[in-house]
Amino acid sequence: MRKVMISLLVLLIASTISVGAAPDYAKWGALAVKETQKRYQATILDYKHLGRTDLTSQKSEERFKLWLVNKEGKEFGVYVNIEFDPSNDRVQRIRFTETDR
Repeated sequence: MRKVMISLLVLLIASTISVGAAPDYAKWGALAVKETQKRYQATILDYKHLGRTDLTSQKSEERFKLWLVNKEGKEFGVYVNIEFDPSNDRVQRIRFTETDR
């Protein structure tokens, strides 16, 4: 299962490299996938970047929605919000919110 996830991530990265430069949110998307995998121990089926919000001059937030399936076969969504300092990209907080949609 882990090999499949790594293979999918490598394919995703390779396909974005061949198309052009990776978008600004790509590194935050990789972090969202990594931290969600650690927290939920489930297979990640898909993810979507929902946008970036500048909260203050020293705090921005990248938002993602990931779709997972657990070991029992139940699918569910997780919203991942990553707050960080845009001047140095230091992560300040990661929040997870589960959803059934």
